[in-house]
Amino acid sequence: MQPIKADILATLRGEILQRQGLRKTPGSQVTDLGLGNVCAAFPDRSFPLAAVHEFVCSGAEDKTASTGFVSGLLSSLLKNGGACMWIGASQQVFPPGLLSFGIDPSRVIFCTLPRAKEQLWVMEEALKCDSLSAVVGDIAQLDFTASRRLQLAVEQSKVTGFLIRQTKHINTTACVSRWRITAGPSALPEGMPGVGFPRWKVELLKIRGGQSGAWTLEWKNKKFREIIPKPKPAVIVEQQKMTG
Repeated sequence: MQPIKADILATLRGEILQRQGLRKTPGSQVTDLGLGNVCAAFPDRSFPLAAVHEFVCSGAEDKTASTGFVSGLLSSLLKNGGACMWIGASQQVFPPGLLSFGIDPSRVIFCTLPRAKEQLWVMEEALKCDSLSAVVGDIAQLDFTASRRLQLAVEQSKVTGFLIRQTKHINTTACVSRWRITAGPSALPEGMPGVGFPRWKVELLKIRGGQSGAWTLEWKNKKFREIIPKPKPAVIVEQQKMTG
């Protein structure tokens, strides 16, 4: 009876996730996007594709870090072809810089629109286009209704959406996950000059059907690498007895 109960629970859990907008993408061989141990936080240990993911930023520095991290995710999504649309009020991404993330800049369509209403409309229409692998929106203003429309769009097209939001006011949205990415100090071998590989503190604030968590990741050799903090050496304090 125990295996039967396990199968029933697994089926029910899958149905619940589908009703929440998390559907497995047929034919997907790798859905962890190279995130390694981070995948343990995802439903079924698999990065949710055909979903909208939200990255909240408190300032320009966090926004830059989020842009770099999202580029790393896009690297896996675009490695087998396909295209991505990147929407925002201004083009802050330097196309040749995408090469360091293993992305061919010619596969990214940049769309610059001054008003948030226009940006949201174009993003929704782009997410309906199943010829795209992903859509990135650099959009600060987003209410629940607009986010719900975006999520409904990807459930039909199976496109994956990323929202980068620089805002101090975090509101409720229908996005499947919410992340906060902050830049971390890079590391170089002792005595070596220059700048190290990009490193981020990655916080998964919430995810539907999964669990939150925090990790330190580095982008090296065109893939993510988790940085495990070294344990601090134990400090042995010797107490000497005082004699009178």
